[in-house]
Amino acid sequence: MLCVYIFLVLALSRVGLSSLQDKQTDFGLKVFSQVAQGSVDKNVALSPYGVAAVLAMAQLGANGSTQKVLTTVMGFSLRERGMARQQRLLQQDLSIEDRVEIANGVIVERNMSLEKSYRRALAKTFQTHPHQVDFTEQDQAISIINAWVSDHTAGTIPEFLQSGSLTDKTRLILLNALHFQGLWKVPFDPKLTQERMFHCANGSTVPVHMMRLTNRFNYGEFVTAEGVDYDVIEVPYEGDSLSMLLVSPFEPEVPLSMLSADLSSQKIQQWRTEMRNIKRQLALPRFTLNSEVNLKTALVNMGLGDMFNLATADFTRITLNERLCVSKVLQKVKIEVHERGTKGAAATAAVMFSRMAVEEITLDRPFLFLIQHKLTGAVLFMGQFNQPEQ
Repeated sequence: MLCVYIFLVLALSRVGLSSLQDKQTDFGLKVFSQVAQGSVDKNVALSPYGVAAVLAMAQLGANGSTQKVLTTVMGFSLRERGMARQQRLLQQDLSIEDRVEIANGVIVERNMSLEKSYRRALAKTFQTHPHQVDFTEQDQAISIINAWVSDHTAGTIPEFLQSGSLTDKTRLILLNALHFQGLWKVPFDPKLTQERMFHCANGSTVPVHMMRLTNRFNYGEFVTAEGVDYDVIEVPYEGDSLSMLLVSPFEPEVPLSMLSADLSSQKIQQWRTEMRNIKRQLALPRFTLNSEVNLKTALVNMGLGDMFNLATADFTRITLNERLCVSKVLQKVKIEVHERGTKGAAATAAVMFSRMAVEEITLDRPFLFLIQHKLTGAVLFMGQFNQPEQ
C-alpha cells in the first residue's frame, strides 16, 4: 500500500480575519474535542491551526468523493474563489508577529511526479515547494525531515521521527511547523512562586510550583448549553496581539469534555465580547508539557475515514503515477510555561487558591487553555491540563 504521511510539527507557541479562519478554527476545535474524549483524565495539547492547515494541503490534492468528504467535514474548500488568497493572507498576518514563525513543507519521493496544478497550488496558497528525497534510504530521509523540523522550531524538536517510522511505501509527507516564544505582558514575580497542591482529574493530588500575579485581567463567567458553569480569564502576552485564555468549570467534578464539546469560534468571540476588566489574583502552575498524538482515530470518528482507505482514497490531483492514501496524521507538541512567558508548542495552566483581599482565580483543578491570535482569531494552540507531568 502506498501511503501519504501527514505530520504536524509544533513548537514554541504564541497566542476575526475571515470566514475561512472561523471555519478552520471550528474544525480544529472539533478535532481537539474528539482527541480529548479518548483522554478523559490525561493532558492533551493540540494546534487547531496546524491541523486545519496541513489537512488543507491534503485537500488541495484530493479529488472525487475524497475531496467532497474533506470539504464537508472541514467546512471549507480552498478551491472556492478567494479562499486560497485568504489562506495566504492568514499565514502572512500570523507571520508578521516577530515571535511567531509558520512554515509548510512537502517531502516527496524523488521518483514520483507531482501534478503541475498541485505544485502551483502549494506555491500559491502555502508558499512551499516540494523537496525530493529517496525514501528507500529511510534513515537519510528521516534525518532530512528531522533537520527541517529542528530548523523551523528553533531546535525545540530535534528528533521528530524515530528510526523505522517510515517504510519503503512512503511517498509523500506534508509538514506544518508553528514556532512561538512569547513573554507575558506582566510577568509573574518568581519570588511569589510557591509549592501548592493540584487536584488531578483522576482524584489524586500532587504538588506543583504555583506562580502568582495580582493584576487587572479580562474575566467572565459563562454557562454551556447543558448548564455547566465555568469561567474564563485572559492572560495577554507582550504586545497584546496574542493571549492565553484559561477556562475552568466551577464544579471540580465536571469533566473538561463538557467544556471542550461546547467550543467554537463563535463561543470564543462571545467570551471576548462579554468579559470585563477586573482586578484579580491569578495562580498558574509553572510546567513543561510534551505531547505526541496520532490523529487518525479522531479524524475517522469525524467522518474522514475515506482518505485512510486505499480502496476509496482519491488523491489524483497530487499524482496520477500511483494511488495514494493517508497513513497517519501525527502532531507533536512541546510547551513550557514559566514566570516570564510561554515557550513551546502548546500550553497548559493551573491556578492556586489562597485567601487574599483581592478575589482569586484558582486553577488548582483540571482546566482548558487556548492561545489565540486576536487579529485573525486563529487558535494556535489549545489543550486540557488534567495533571502535572512528573
